[in-house]
Amino acid sequence: MVVRDGVRLVCRDWGGPGQPIVLLHGLAGHAGEWDAPAQKLSAGYRVVAVDQRGHGASERNPRDVSRAAYIADVIAVADQLALQQPVLVGQSLGGHTAMLTAAAHPALVRALVLVEAGSGGPNPNGPVDIGGWLDSWPTPFPSRAAAAAFFGGGPVGAGWAAGLEERDGGWRPRFDRDVMVRSLAENARRSFWHEWTQVACPTLLVLAQSSFIPTAEVDEMLRQRPATRSMSIPGTGHDLHLEQPGLLHTVLSGFLEGLA
Repeated sequence: MVVRDGVRLVCRDWGGPGQPIVLLHGLAGHAGEWDAPAQKLSAGYRVVAVDQRGHGASERNPRDVSRAAYIADVIAVADQLALQQPVLVGQSLGGHTAMLTAAAHPALVRALVLVEAGSGGPNPNGPVDIGGWLDSWPTPFPSRAAAAAFFGGGPVGAGWAAGLEERDGGWRPRFDRDVMVRSLAENARRSFWHEWTQVACPTLLVLAQSSFIPTAEVDEMLRQRPATRSMSIPGTGHDLHLEQPGLLHTVLSGFLEGLA
């Protein structure tokens, strides 16, 4: 566990030798989403997955959910766990946090992997859309199996259901709905193109065929930083790290080996 400014951050430390890797989940997610690739990666790397503030077993109602707070948490995890120049791997909003951390602290980040994540913003409808989506969850779920079915079944449904906890007679989210909505406030009102141009480390962009990251945004990211490596994994959705963890591990391993 890491504590920064009174906020508790719970980590899954997989151990392992060599280059440190920090895994960051997306909004309303949890560190356990990375279990499959983390277990394989830990054979050759020091792997840590983080329940970010407001999520999972970490502080549920932090006062500060700004982008700066999420960035500072990543730096605190690296510092307190002695992770020297980690590779940051993040999915969705976790990827956005990883990108901003690499931009703000270029000397502290070895490399960056964005999984279904882009430069981001402005997206004025984002908080309302996310709030409406969370409100659509028929909580409490009567069982984890019912939750998995609601989230689409298969490995994606199981991954989302694994983030629930049993309390008060049913299975409920381990986060506060309003905290999730507030976490998107800055993304709603501004863009982050400047931060993207400040990233200096080797970068890999891994995309699904989900259209979650608009094609125009991806094209502009590659235009602004042409050394960025990018690839698309066919037949996958936004949660490709849950759908195809083995394939993602292969992709990550190839990228990491190229850093040596």
